[in-house]
Amino acid sequence: MKTLTKSLKFAARAGLLALVFTGTVLAADLGSAKAQGLVGEKPDGYLGLVDSSAPSDVRALVQDVNAKRRANYQRIAKQQGAPLSEVEKVGGMTAIDKTQRGHYIMNGSGRWVKK
Repeated sequence: MKTLTKSLKFAARAGLLALVFTGTVLAADLGSAKAQGLVGEKPDGYLGLVDSSAPSDVRALVQDVNAKRRANYQRIAKQQGAPLSEVEKVGGMTAIDKTQRGHYIMNGSGRWVKK
């Protein structure tokens, strides 16, 4: 099980890095949305809206990023022969670990907190 978890962590990190490098314009917009406190990282590996009154372009950005993450997680799960939920969980841990101080993450209670 530890070997599987290590493999999943590596694959999830590689996948997240691939998303960053393939969408630098998207990453810049995402960085701005995070810096403004509109979106944050969730433990399930996806982005969430911190501010429910976020503009429609931010909502669309979250949907787009989450769709790309899901496709990437599915690819990793298939390659690793692992459950999608495990890959998502590792992706969430990785994204939260990489979140900048001062940006929002969702804690275990489901509340948004600044890292």
